[in-house]
Amino acid sequence: MLETQDYECPYCGEPVEAVLDLSGGDQQYIEDCPVCCRPIVFDLRSDGLEWALDVRREDE
Repeated sequence: MLETQDYECPYCGEPVEAVLDLSGGDQQYIEDCPVCCRPIVFDLRSDGLEWALDVRREDE
């Protein structure tokens, strides 16, 4: 199941939209910001019904 979530890049502050695959359960992965190209850590938590996304700088 795919969902979209808006977030702000923790480096440059630009608004970005992420496409999330909720079928994999809890996930942590790194993607580069499409604006400034810096690495963002995505922490996706899902219990099957509800989900939450946290994004942070790689150096935090």
